[in-house]
This record gives sequence, structure tokens and C-alpha cells, in this order.
Amino acid sequence: MIEPTDSEVVGRGGAPLAVRTWTASNPGWIALVAHGYGEHSGRYQWFAEQLVGARAVVCAPDHVGHGRSPGERVLISDADTVVADLEEVRKDVCAAHPGLPVVLVGHSLGGMFAVRYGQLHQQHVAAVVLSAPVLGTWHVLDLLEDAEIPDTPIDPDTLSRDPQVGQDYVADPLVWHGPFKRTTLRAIDECLQRINEGPALERPTLWLHGDDDELVPEADTRTGIDRIRGREFHEHIYPGARHELFNETNRSEVVNDVLTFVGRQLNS
Repeated sequence: MIEPTDSEVVGRGGAPLAVRTWTASNPGWIALVAHGYGEHSGRYQWFAEQLVGARAVVCAPDHVGHGRSPGERVLISDADTVVADLEEVRKDVCAAHPGLPVVLVGHSLGGMFAVRYGQLHQQHVAAVVLSAPVLGTWHVLDLLEDAEIPDTPIDPDTLSRDPQVGQDYVADPLVWHGPFKRTTLRAIDECLQRINEGPALERPTLWLHGDDDELVPEADTRTGIDRIRGREFHEHIYPGARHELFNETNRSEVVNDVLTFVGRQLNS
């Protein structure tokens, strides 16, 4: 096991964000990872180890209100603030490793943040990887129609075909297991509208999705893909795979596709 280095980076709102960094002995690139809703960067240990094996520095902050970062749990009032936090983290890791290209990796809601980051700061990244990103439409936003948000936590069975993944998720004290918050849902809805009205991603982009993803269905994401699809856009849809592709039973295949894509972009 490769132990991460723990640090703090002051976010745009002034709060110290918890950051995990895994570093190769002779790094050639930086992977900036944006995790999904309700979880934290520590759940990317295996994925980070694979990227380190390909000479990456893997830098993954806990978003405000998530994991070990401060703030009311899972409360996001403006998604662009999270995007601004990602930029602060990027500047910090690039100062420690000057000259290395940055690949932005976003999973689920982190994929939404990654797309928005790409629209606002794409000059700072060499490529973008989107794992089951929340784009286009998302059925969870239907909860905004309810007078009270029901307590409907994420079903762990939707995460992976590996039952251990769901069991670990349920037992993880740093994962949020409570209901969605109206303020956060509104912020997500507003961010999706901004993305739809914004520019396409001009950096090479790889979209990964499982066709049995019930949490963020591939068909819903596809409704937003054409709005951000740039000139170099690639996709892999995995039959039978569920939501967390980096924790799926075919995760080695998924990571190989990521590293093939990254290698092609960085060596071009």
C-alpha cells in the first residue's frame, strides 16, 4: 500500500481543505481527482496506486463539507466555489511539482465539477477524464419538487457488482449517509444550467460510464454530453458496470483505458 501525504490547502472560501497526495518516485504528470457526492478522497486509494505506478502525482482534496474538510456535511451553496477550490489545490500541487502536465479526473458529481472547471480553467489542464459524470439531467433533482426532502440515502448496491464495495461504503464514517439537502440540489441544478450554457471542452476528454449505472444513468448523462463535447472526445461504455467504475469488478480494464488515454495525450 502506498501511503498518501496529508496536507491542507486554503480554499477560495477561506476554509482549510483536507488533501491527500500520492507521489511517484519519478513523477511525470499530475492527476487532480475530484470525488463524488457524499464521499471523500480516501476511497480512491487503489485508483491512486495504479496512477502512481504510471508515474503520477495523485492529488485529491475532500470537497468542502465532505470527508475531513470543514463545513456542514454535504452542503454546497454554489458549485463554482468547489471549482475555485480545485483551482487552489491545482496551484498548490503545481508549485510543488513545477512543469508537470495536469490531468483532471472527476467522478460522478466530481465529474460535473471537472466539466465546469474545464470550461473556466481549461488552459491549466492537458486532458480531462470523466467517470459517470452528473451532466444533462439527473433524476435526484426531482427531489426539489417535494415539500420536504425525504431521507433517501444512496443505495450501496448501485455502486459496484462487488458487494464488498457497498459494505465498506456503509461502514465508512467519513461517508455521508443522510438525506440530500435542498441548497445542494439547487446548486447542482444551477451548475448544470451553467454548463449547458457554457463552452465545449477544448482539451482532450475521456468519458467513462457503466450501462447498468442506476445512480447516474448513462442515458441521462448523454443528454448533456453533446453540449460539452469538444473536437477530441472519447468514450467507453462498460456493459453491466454500475456507478463506481474505479471500484468495479472490471476496474483494471477501466484504469488501463484511462492510462492509455492519458499516455496518448501526454506523448502527443
